[in-house]
Amino acid sequence: MRTVLFPALVLVAAHVGALAVPGDAGMGPVSSPSDTVGPNPRIAPVEKNLLPTMQIAPARGWPAGATPRAAVGVNVNAFASALMHPRWVYVLPNGDVLVAETNAPPKPDDSKGVKGKITKSVQGRAGAGAPGANRIVLLRDADGDGVAEMKTVFIDKLNAPFGMALVGSKLYVADSDAVLEFPYVKGETTITTAGRRVTDLPAGTINHHWTKNIIASADGTKLYATTGSNSNVAENGMPAEEGRAAIYEIDLASGKKQLFATGLRNPNGMAWAAATLWTVANERDELGNDLVPDYLTSVKRGAFYGWPYSYYGQHVDDRVKPQRPDLVAKAVAPDYALGAHVAALGLVAADKTALPAPFANGMFIGEHGSWNRKPPVGYKVVFVPFTDGKPSGMPVDILTGFVNPQGEAYGRPVGVAIDNRGALLVADDVGNVIWRATGAAH
Repeated sequence: MRTVLFPALVLVAAHVGALAVPGDAGMGPVSSPSDTVGPNPRIAPVEKNLLPTMQIAPARGWPAGATPRAAVGVNVNAFASALMHPRWVYVLPNGDVLVAETNAPPKPDDSKGVKGKITKSVQGRAGAGAPGANRIVLLRDADGDGVAEMKTVFIDKLNAPFGMALVGSKLYVADSDAVLEFPYVKGETTITTAGRRVTDLPAGTINHHWTKNIIASADGTKLYATTGSNSNVAENGMPAEEGRAAIYEIDLASGKKQLFATGLRNPNGMAWAAATLWTVANERDELGNDLVPDYLTSVKRGAFYGWPYSYYGQHVDDRVKPQRPDLVAKAVAPDYALGAHVAALGLVAADKTALPAPFANGMFIGEHGSWNRKPPVGYKVVFVPFTDGKPSGMPVDILTGFVNPQGEAYGRPVGVAIDNRGALLVADDVGNVIWRATGAAH
């Protein structure tokens, strides 16, 4: 046993040590190849390597006074700082801003084996190992100067909370294993009432993609909830994927849920546009630098988006055995590619924005950034313009500069939202900041 394991452990140590060099790339992130982005991306050939490509941007945090770089005509400032791993942001009707301070729950059966240990080490250096407070905090900017002067614990003792949605006088929170309901009174600064469990969500001791997001229907009768896969590409077996890699529709009157769409490896942000549900999803790894593109797509009821059997429509992933040609034949191609490994997480429609005219019709997307591509990509907030209800043209950078020239991460953008004055809010879980981007005149 020792003669087999020792070389493997040496390989792990050498590999992780090499990955820890901040200046490995000698540069910050670059844009994804233009032909892998947009409504008709080139699907690159598979690259097969002994070990998966990994390159981290070690988490550093922002130097004093530094901010992201903003697009022309856009200003950015810190709305709130000194937070604890802020991942998601939600704006209440009275202007208060809720922030989920959270990180992964215990997952004792995830990241096992040599490859799992490498991945866990790399993600930890990238900031994913930071402690989460398991709570939601409330931020209030009562004087309207664009900086929150109040920060208070709104709901405490949660289980890796993420998505939030207010429906009437009920606030819904998506923990890593359930949707909870809390009574809400306008203007209150804390909720001490225990949450009512509306419905369970897939979790367990692997819970590989643990983040669960929610969004309400326009009439307030339903919630839609995301749940990511329990693996990269079903290497834990399909029984472990039961009910995962999907978006659920939850009836709030009864608490009953049903699968709305499936085959979405790791959907996160959701938004409505012209009564159509949209999501951003992270696609599979270990097929190469430019494969498979993460994407933005409309979500069709009953549709299957390919995972794990195929990607970007009907491109078969031959790592998955046994295959399901019947499902591959039904796989729907996404609407718009964002580039491989950008880790698209946050999503919000721009219909209420006060940012300049180029950003008035489309979607803002928080790209958390790659840890498995050379050179890195993502680490920015982009805008995807829409025409006639569909994505069109190339993404436009809104906020960049999250990685320094030495390859260290000042921050990593996650959730995005539009506040009550039309500014774009961005949760930065490495910088521990909520950024606020406005038009130059606001």
